[in-house]
This record gives sequence, C-alpha cells and structure tokens, in this order.
Amino acid sequence: MSGIIRMYRRDDDGSLAFREAWYDEEYKQVVVNHGAVGHQSTTDETDVDDEAAADNLMAAFAAQCTEDGYAEIPAEEQFWVVAQFALKTKDGTERDRHMERKAKAVLASHLAWRGLGAVERSTLGNARLNIFCLCPDVAKAVNAIKVCVRAEGLDSTKLSIAAAPYSDPEAFKLKHSPKSGTGFTL
Repeated sequence: MSGIIRMYRRDDDGSLAFREAWYDEEYKQVVVNHGAVGHQSTTDETDVDDEAAADNLMAAFAAQCTEDGYAEIPAEEQFWVVAQFALKTKDGTERDRHMERKAKAVLASHLAWRGLGAVERSTLGNARLNIFCLCPDVAKAVNAIKVCVRAEGLDSTKLSIAAAPYSDPEAFKLKHSPKSGTGFTL
C-alpha cells in the first residue's frame, strides 16, 4: 500500500475532523496525523520493520477509520481554492519562479498539517501566479492561506483567493482580495 490515506468525519456539532496516515520509507515509520480540520494536527509515529509491516499497519488504520465513521471525501465533493499573486511582468521573473516554489511548498505543508487539502498544481503567466489547492472546507482554507502567506513573508498585498466547486472549475468566486470590489481572473 503506497501513498497517503486521508479520511474525514463530520462530528455531531458539524465540525470536520480528519485522520491521515502514510509510510515514511526513510525513517521506516508509519506516520498518523489527526485533528480538527483547520487546526494544527497531532502526529504519532510507529516504527516498522519493513514495507510489509507498514502495509499491514496502514490497512488496520484504514479499517479503524471506517469503523469510526471516517471516509474519503471524493474530489467531486471538494473545492478548488486558488491563491493568486499579482506579478509585475506577464511571464514572471526568476524571482517570481522562486516565489512559486516557496509558496507551493509552504502552502502544501500548512494546509496538509491542518487537514485542509493539498496543493495540486501551479501556473505562472498572464502577470499572475496561481496555486491550485484541492480543499474540503473553503472558509478554513482561505483563512489558512492568508495566515500562511503572512507568516512566511510572502507579499500578502498581491494575494487574491478564489474558490470554485471541483466539478465547476470555471465558477470561481473571489473570497479575498487586497482591493475591495475587484474581480478574479485566472
């Protein structure tokens, strides 16, 4: 079993909780990360002897999650959340490409450790850097992106954020902009 297992459950109060697990080959550990979506998660590691032991532990993790009412959220039920940075040039500069690499890395980490989804891809052009994230909760993802951008010293004055249902990637609605009343264009 390779990759990551990520499951969610809606609690009685309506809040979304998550559990995820993966095998870290370098450290020979199965890592389990869990918590309330939008909040820093708790992580536990279990040492394993080999990949077969990791596969068994991952299967047991998946079975326990299912028993506890957790399930994967299909992509079709999630949202595209795009963090967009305005650039000074149409095609971007080497500095912009560096910012793209940094922004993708810090957003991927920030969202993942809070159960808020994953960075799927980015585009650079048309005087914009777009970072596409697949997220289960738009409002919490937008807030997390704003916090992350400020904390990492990225230019929050150039940041706009929009969201669209996964199944309708043309229906982006602006959720945050440095200027009120501006639209959103990819």
